[in-house]
This record gives sequence, C-alpha cells and structure tokens, in this order.
Amino acid sequence: MTNNLDYGIIGNCRSAALISKTGSIDWCCLPEFDSSSVFAKLLDDQIGGSFELEVDDSYSISQYYLDGTAILVTKFSNGIDVFEVHDFMPRYYKHNGTYNAPPEIVRYFNRVSGKPTFRVKYQPKLEYAKGETKTYVKDDFIVSLTYGEKFDTLFLYTNFNKEEVVNGDEISLMEDGYFLMGYNEKIFETSTEKMFLEHQRTKVYWLNWLDVTPKFNLYQKEILRSAMTLKLLTYDKSGAVLAAATTSLPETIGEVRNWDYRFCWIRDASMVIKVVSQLGHKNIAKRYLKFIIDLIPDKDEKLQIMYGINKEKILTEYSLDHLDGYQGSKPVRVGNAAYKQKQNDIYGILMDVIYQQFVNFSMDIENTEELWTITKGIVWVVNKHWREPDKGIWEFRAEDRHFTFSKILCWTAVDKAIKVAEILGKSRKITKWKLIESEIREDIMANAWNNEVKAFTQSYGSKDLDASVLLMESYGFIDARDPKYVSTVNAIERELSNDGLLYRYKNQDDFGLPSSSFTICTFWFINSLFKIGEVQKAKKLFDKLLSYSNHLGLFSEDIDFKTKRLLGNFPQAYSHLALIETAINLSSTTEEERIKETIG
Repeated sequence: MTNNLDYGIIGNCRSAALISKTGSIDWCCLPEFDSSSVFAKLLDDQIGGSFELEVDDSYSISQYYLDGTAILVTKFSNGIDVFEVHDFMPRYYKHNGTYNAPPEIVRYFNRVSGKPTFRVKYQPKLEYAKGETKTYVKDDFIVSLTYGEKFDTLFLYTNFNKEEVVNGDEISLMEDGYFLMGYNEKIFETSTEKMFLEHQRTKVYWLNWLDVTPKFNLYQKEILRSAMTLKLLTYDKSGAVLAAATTSLPETIGEVRNWDYRFCWIRDASMVIKVVSQLGHKNIAKRYLKFIIDLIPDKDEKLQIMYGINKEKILTEYSLDHLDGYQGSKPVRVGNAAYKQKQNDIYGILMDVIYQQFVNFSMDIENTEELWTITKGIVWVVNKHWREPDKGIWEFRAEDRHFTFSKILCWTAVDKAIKVAEILGKSRKITKWKLIESEIREDIMANAWNNEVKAFTQSYGSKDLDASVLLMESYGFIDARDPKYVSTVNAIERELSNDGLLYRYKNQDDFGLPSSSFTICTFWFINSLFKIGEVQKAKKLFDKLLSYSNHLGLFSEDIDFKTKRLLGNFPQAYSHLALIETAINLSSTTEEERIKETIG
C-alpha cells in the first residue's frame, strides 16, 4: 500500500519538523510552528527545499522512534557498513525551572560498523522559498540567507567537512558525527560530545514525561506514541495546542480542501487537554487554561473558534501561488479565514474542560475565581445565543444552520456549569441554570430526532446523518443504551460507513462530496459501538483502523476510502486524541467481559 505521508515528527514544543522514511527533512518552520518554512519539499518537490541524506543502492533503510522518546532513528545498512541518524529537537529541564527548547534540530550520526558513506543534499529555502536562498561556507558554520520580502538566516554546524557537505560530495563516516541546524548563531563552540549530551538529555526528558502516563492492558504502545504526538503539538510559550504541524496537505489529492492547521482551535485543543489530563499530564492542562483565561479579559466573553499560537486574533488567509502544493494540490494557504466563523459548540467544549479541571486537579483560589467568572460568562453567552444557527463543527462556509452537535454542546456548557456550581456550592445559580438546561434539552429532543430516518440528524429538520452526533453520549446528553442512541449509531453505520471508514456526512457541502474519511469520525464510531455493547465488533474495526497508520503509528486528518493512504494535515491532534480515548475504552474491558459480550 502506497502511503505518501510516511513521515516522522520531531519537535520540542516550540516548533517541529517532518522527516521522511529515507531521512530527508521535508518540512520545518523556524523559529516557531507558524513561522515561514525553511524546508518545504512537502509542498513543492522542486523548489520547496530539503535536508536529504543519500546512500547508494546497496543500503537498506529502516526507521523507528527510540523507545519511549520523540527521537527519530533512521538506520542505513548494507550488512557491513551501518550507521544511524538520530534526529531530534533538543528539549530538557534546566536547573532554574525552565526548559531548554531552542529553535534547532540535531542530526546525530552514530557509526555502528564498517566505513559507511553518504552524501548530503542540503538545500534550505527560507521564507517559504519565496525568493532566492544563498548558502555560504564560513570558518565556524554554514550560513544560508535570503533577501526577499524579508531578510532571514539559518545556521548549520557540523564536524564533517563543510565544503563536502555543501557540494554534495561523498562523505565517509569514520566516527560519530553531527549536524546542528539552528535559527540563531551559536555563541559557544559545538562538538560531537556536546551533541551527544543534548541527545541524552532530550532522551531523559521524554522518558520522564512518559513515566507519568498510566499503564493500560491493551494498546499501550499506541497510546504512548499518540500521547507524545499530542505533546509535540503543544506550544510551551503560550499553552496553545495546534491542530497539526502542517499547512495545505489536501483532504483529497488535486482538490482545494487545503487549510493551514498551525493554529489553536478551541475545540480541538480542549478535547486534547481533556484526554491528556486523564493521562496525568497536569502542566499541559494548566498552561492551556492560562491561554484561555488570557484570551477572555472581558466578562461578556467574545470567544473566537481559533487563535494564533501566540494568542493572535486576526489570522488573515492568503495563498503562496509560487508553490505547486502537495502532489500538485493547490492552493498552498497561510492563515485561516475560519477564525471569523461563529460556532456555538466551542462553549460546551471549553466548559467541559473547565469542569474536568475542577474534578481532576486541586485549584488555587485565584484560578478558581477566574474560572468561575468564565463559567458564568459562558452560561450568559449560551443563554443569549443557543437558539441561533451557526457554521457547525465542520465549518461549512455557506449558510448557517441549526446543527444538532452545536445544540448538544450548548446543552453541555450549561450542564457542566451546573456541576461546577455544585462543586462551589453556588445554589442560586444552579436553580436558574437548570431551567436553561431543560429548555435546550427539550428543544433538541423535539427538533433533532427524525422519525423517518430513526436517528438524530445533522441539523434540525434534515434527513442528513452526521458522525459528530455520535458524541451526544460522550457528553452525557443521552445514555448509551437509550433506544434512540442505539438507533442513531446503527443508522450512521448504514449511511456513512464505507468498508469500516466513516464519512463525516454525505450531503453536499461547499466543495462537493469528499472522497476521504475523516479519521476522527471512525474512532468516534468505534467508541459508539463499544458503548452500545458491540465490543468485539468495535475491537475488530479498531485493529483494522490502526493498520492504516503510517510506519511509525502516526495518523493524518483523513484516510482515502479506496487506497487507505493518509491525507490531510499531519500529524493530526484530533486523530490521536480519539485514538487514545478509544484505546483506553477498549483496554478497560477485561477478557472475561469480552467473552460474556460475545456469548450473550
């Protein structure tokens, strides 16, 4: 099976890079996730720029993550001559209580045996390859500069012969070596020993980070890799969580569903935080809450659906027309116009996270008071706006509708606010808010259920089905064994399942019918089967879905129905958070319970 997203991700919670299974860095933005690219071969084979390693045909190449870390190892072997390249972005704890996470990549070359030879194809193209990038050999480093719309530089340090590196000459590996590629010029001298130390410190950081994560009966390896991937998509400086590390990887090859996902969607991020909190990683949750609190200075709460990772509110969208796009899929977009959209569901998702914080973590008084203020503001906004149509979870760019998922999440906002009020003993608010909660519930039950289809549908008055409606059970709106929910799950399977993969919906949207499955929807469906008691079927579909990941267990946003190749932005936080949720559910069922389910 061809899978053209055979990439590994490395990062340090400041930026990230994608490295192909042959060891080529094809995507990297510096100094931060949403900065201009220095390598963008991913989006243009010819001019995007890359940092490649070339060996002759006698070598076989394999790739894996160093156990329990985000250090990616690419192994080159011809049986006699063997070497490994350990790629990572340094991240480790400093004695002053902060983290060392510089905007740089280390490529550590470990000579295993023989006299391996390779060539380097080092072609950075700064500023999205808009103008010319020139590379020069200096005494201490190799420097690349561009003088286009903006001046920018990139530095490369190495113990290899710098002229041979730049010229692409054959290099013999007689001992361990390194490349240190960074956005800033180094003040202190670099060396192989120092890079090995960076490697060990980064390794220890990841091992310690994972040590907090609980052990599960099943799918431990997949849960841990997904957890680390979610961690790699968090931005330390502000607490933001990115939807993905890339821009403009198409949902369908050759079409225009190409978006920039290097931003923080309140919905995606809140779902990530909920899952990561359950795994015991409190700091991520704390930083994200701070991110949210900082964004809501006013009590009348004006919340956008998404923000820049440094809390930017205006995310102007434009195209990079000089780039061909991933496999010719134009346009390549920077920015995302969806920030202007109205989506009523974000209040419920945010309120759910706030509730989780009260339940899972001890709160200091100052934080509690701020969160209580936000809670009251959310209920006020929901009460004022829940009756209005919106763009929905799938960000339809055409007309607004009364989407069932949005209504359920408005209900969730009030339901979770009531639970927070109960924790804090605010009885006056509870009485008042219960009236709002009942009104929204009655409205959904009266308008979202379609008796002809025997299911809760995408929007009020429609017959169209939508995978997002499956989440009504997860948010506590309906019991899993309620006949209406079971009927909805079955209807969605009949209508939206294609060889075990799910459409988000099948009605025409702004761009026609998609030919790829939205990965998170299939996880939601598997979860729903598990919840309604079809445990064996859920496990079988889950194992099948896991087989569609790339060689490192990573998922993008979409999976092609026919070829099963990965499509869309990568790696996708949404997909990995849903993988963790599903794996934990399936792991919670003992073998004895599974046998009982099968028998009866």
